[in-house]
Amino acid sequence: MKSFYSQGGKLSAEIQKFYGDGVNYSTIMKIFRKKDVKVNGARTGKDIQTEKGDFIEVYFDGKKREIKEVYADENIVVCYKKEGITSEDFYSSVKEKYPSAGFIHRLDRNTDGIMVFSLNERAERELLEGFKKRTFEKYYLAEVYGDVKKDEETLTAYLKKDEEKAEVKIFSKPEKGAEKIITEYKKVKRGEETTLLEIKLVTGKTHQIRAHLAFIGHFLIGDGKYGDERINRKFKRDKQLLTAYKIILRFQKESPLSYLDGKEIIFEEGRLKPSFKK
Repeated sequence: MKSFYSQGGKLSAEIQKFYGDGVNYSTIMKIFRKKDVKVNGARTGKDIQTEKGDFIEVYFDGKKREIKEVYADENIVVCYKKEGITSEDFYSSVKEKYPSAGFIHRLDRNTDGIMVFSLNERAERELLEGFKKRTFEKYYLAEVYGDVKKDEETLTAYLKKDEEKAEVKIFSKPEKGAEKIITEYKKVKRGEETTLLEIKLVTGKTHQIRAHLAFIGHFLIGDGKYGDERINRKFKRDKQLLTAYKIILRFQKESPLSYLDGKEIIFEEGRLKPSFKK
């Protein structure tokens, strides 16, 4: 949080003057939408007129977020998102470097990994279609508690959202309002008390990996919603150990992105690595 005294004028202009190059118009609008600004102690989400001497507090550090590109060409860019950042906030940072970037898909705030962005309308249509139809292969690394006995398995269950609690519930049999989910895993490495798994999402529902693995008795380390706080404290983790580390793109021959068909994009330097290094 930063604070300063207004010289008098529109709130947006005062924020711009204070931060200088550390903030742009889209960032200021985001600050307003989140009501991350106070004038004389009162929170506001509007671009109000301020008076000289008004005390302004802005909950934004003004630092530009580093964008690490994993792959880029004239149509798409794939970047690594760290944990603790919403996909929307990360997208805003990507747009500062790539103004034409289009928002295609999300990762949970506390999941790190690769995100794919379009760089033109043609690529945006193709990528959105691919994610919608699940033609792309998405792989994650997950560190879970306990010894997972099987080397690999295809899990099938039924997921139902609980909007009030902002979580999901898993059922072994069909349930009213629940959708079928399929999660594949392969064991990568066995640790002393944990197992590293490679996860392939066949379906892609909210919190699917986290809830599905917890349902079979192997919750993610650091998961405060579906895990065990006692275990999380033991491992000193407050964010789920889940990394979106690989995607394989699939396009038809007639697609303008057909040159990317079968393209494997992998990032091995996230929190979890295929070699199980920390």
